[in-house]
Amino acid sequence: MSINKLIESFSKPIFPLGEEEIDLLKSTFKEKRIKRRQFILQEGDVCKHYTYVSEGCLKLYKIDQSGKERNLQFAIENEWISDLGSLYSETASEVYIEAVEQSTILQIELKDLIHLYTHFPNIDRNFRVVIENSFINLQKRMFRNISATAEERYLYFIQTQPNLINRISNVQIASYLGITPEFLSNIRKKLVKS
Repeated sequence: MSINKLIESFSKPIFPLGEEEIDLLKSTFKEKRIKRRQFILQEGDVCKHYTYVSEGCLKLYKIDQSGKERNLQFAIENEWISDLGSLYSETASEVYIEAVEQSTILQIELKDLIHLYTHFPNIDRNFRVVIENSFINLQKRMFRNISATAEERYLYFIQTQPNLINRISNVQIASYLGITPEFLSNIRKKLVKS
């Protein structure tokens, strides 16, 4: 069952959950099965959920002024995805969240999440660890994007995302790295030769 994966993931941080907290997670998260290319959020909609990926792969992206997709995040098993800005401010999202492959997700609404934060410190602390780790990864990615070469970014991507590399297209990888698919192809050819 998908909720068991979520509960197990919360057993790994510093703050283990008690039976009451586990029961609350089971009652507040809703499981959804989504098809490949199905959206859970579209630009202009207000984000209503914080989403945990139990199975599958989702991507968060923006369409730029030239109509190109700019991938900002991928989430696979045991990872979280949401437009937190839209969720917390209850304003229109500027991004899309779409299934890259058939997926099973667990979602919690903001009101339920706030209730858990307010009344259950261990759940609050565990979510804080999740969000802080996401922020740390985002900072690292930003620093790499402004200081590392495209080849270094690609090597870091394949080193840190080995479970993702064969699940998304080269076009999506290139978009995530901020390069063209052709340039990614050149990097790969160069690495094979060396």
